[in-house]
Amino acid sequence: MNVFRRRLAGLLSTVALATTLTACVTNTESGNPEGWEEIKPAAVPEIEAMVPDHIKQRGTISIGTNPPFAPMEFKDSDGTIIGIDVDLARAAAAVMGLELVVQEQDFNLILPSISGGTLDFGASGFTDNEERRKNYDFVNYLSAGIQWAQQPGANIDPNNACGLTVAVQKGTVSETDDVAIRSEECVSQGKPPIKMLSYELADQAFTAVVLGRADAASADSPVTAYAVTRADGKLEKTGEIFDAADYGWPVPKGSDLGPALQAALQHLIKTGDYAKTLKPWGVTEGLKTQATLNGE
Repeated sequence: MNVFRRRLAGLLSTVALATTLTACVTNTESGNPEGWEEIKPAAVPEIEAMVPDHIKQRGTISIGTNPPFAPMEFKDSDGTIIGIDVDLARAAAAVMGLELVVQEQDFNLILPSISGGTLDFGASGFTDNEERRKNYDFVNYLSAGIQWAQQPGANIDPNNACGLTVAVQKGTVSETDDVAIRSEECVSQGKPPIKMLSYELADQAFTAVVLGRADAASADSPVTAYAVTRADGKLEKTGEIFDAADYGWPVPKGSDLGPALQAALQHLIKTGDYAKTLKPWGVTEGLKTQATLNGE
């Protein structure tokens, strides 16, 4: 599994999750999910003291993010960027005594912008890996992998899917590194291959399951969790999350901002605000019990 850009698995999963998918799967959604509330905890003096002076004096901290990647970041009907990354970053900023500034940017330009000093950190579903750690430190905030979904009670086993029809989003790791490889293994064992239905958008893959065109769908675990919460009971997760890797907030290598963000995230975990932030988005698995920096 190539996890260098696990984010690709949801790259085209857009606000269409609030349009095309709604026609078959969910109630109309124009913004944050039901049960959502803004979480802006009070500043913690000892964590404020850890913030680099140039950021502290400014009073704001900026993130670079690249919607659409629901539920991590995408735009609501008013064009405002919302999602898990924004919610968590805003809460962490509050703990550090700062206001969050959200900057939309091309995904491939976020890391160079951090290096150039025009962004403080990235919040856009970045997978933390050894290659990226050569130039950046990562504050790890969520473990994400691949998760299948099915109609309720369908009893689909991802490890025994030969002969089934599975929906995916085109160009994602679910298509190339999950279902395609599983199908090849089926054939090598003399079993029928998996029929793969590839769609332009993740919401179309989930809708195919709801309509009975596919037995299951494979996608990034947060993407699947979000779809399930919005499917009015017509979808459920099946099997375990697999091929998991950490999402992380990248900061400049060796920057004092890394430990400050780590401390802020740990405070959110300790107070319960971390889990409270993720829950409305349907993400209840892969949560961190300890904030880590570069996995440690």
